[in-house]
Amino acid sequence: MSGADRQAAGSAPAGVPILDAHMHVWDLSLGKHPWLIGPPIAFRYGDYGPIRRSFGIADYRRAAAGFDLRGTVYVEAEWDPADPLGETRWVHALAAREGLPSAMVAQAWLDRDDVEEVLAAQAAFPLVRGIRHKPRAARSPDHVEAGVPGSLSCPRFARGFALLARYGLSFDLQVPWWHLGEAYQLFVRYPAVEVVLNHTGLPADRTREGLEGWRAAMRRIAKLPQVAVKISGLGRPGRRWTVEANRDVVETVLELFGIERCLFASNWPVDTLVGDYATIMGGFAQITERLPAADRVRLFHDNACRIYRIAGATGRSSAASGNRAPGAGES
Repeated sequence: MSGADRQAAGSAPAGVPILDAHMHVWDLSLGKHPWLIGPPIAFRYGDYGPIRRSFGIADYRRAAAGFDLRGTVYVEAEWDPADPLGETRWVHALAAREGLPSAMVAQAWLDRDDVEEVLAAQAAFPLVRGIRHKPRAARSPDHVEAGVPGSLSCPRFARGFALLARYGLSFDLQVPWWHLGEAYQLFVRYPAVEVVLNHTGLPADRTREGLEGWRAAMRRIAKLPQVAVKISGLGRPGRRWTVEANRDVVETVLELFGIERCLFASNWPVDTLVGDYATIMGGFAQITERLPAADRVRLFHDNACRIYRIAGATGRSSAASGNRAPGAGES
């Protein structure tokens, strides 16, 4: 272990602004998050009891204290799927009141009959830049089956995905790495849709075999120029987030995708299950401390501004720079 790795992570990167590319907030009094107010679900970090409470923008700002925070991208948080527009309205009211988030990745179910109606409505909101629909996933590489309803290889999913370009929406993809082959086959057919792979392709299995499979899948998907990746979500059940554990993963992704297609993100508050904001974002700063200053600014700020179309050096959102479809009004 290097001397740098032995140092405690947690220091904000000096002179580097932060546009956090992936965060959430939720108010459980609204009764809109089944996974947080109902029976616990199987979760990739194991017990998630500590985040089964409300988190607001004030909580987020306290967590990020000491960092030069310029803005954030809110990503849908599994709000009641019967009311996807309700989450978008709530987030816009929050942004008007609190000054964050700066942009939003909204919910839509690409395999539903009403997908085009929902996409058109989401695209009309000034902060909405993209859509996230978590495809159905197999529990391991050995259990992947083609054409499973709700999966990336489902024809109904593909029809919905194809509509994203019509409404100027990007797609945030969250699947385990063993589904990236299906993702490649889908995305190569629709190069006009920009894709942001969430949480580093989920390299939870850090055995040699697991990492080899993850690297191969990431290497292939990186060949598609429309795909960027959020370096985030690197926690593992029962283990704290450390630079030592995550340095190789981060450096591999930077090598495969290049600086211009990588974004650092906190995944707050979910990743507080494995480390606080300063540990994670400061850890990314420590891993990249030898990179040129301009590259670090791209990773922590500029790439997120570009990919999510957030205007201005301060990361403040602008409705005029949004992605609304032609003729769509504000809401």
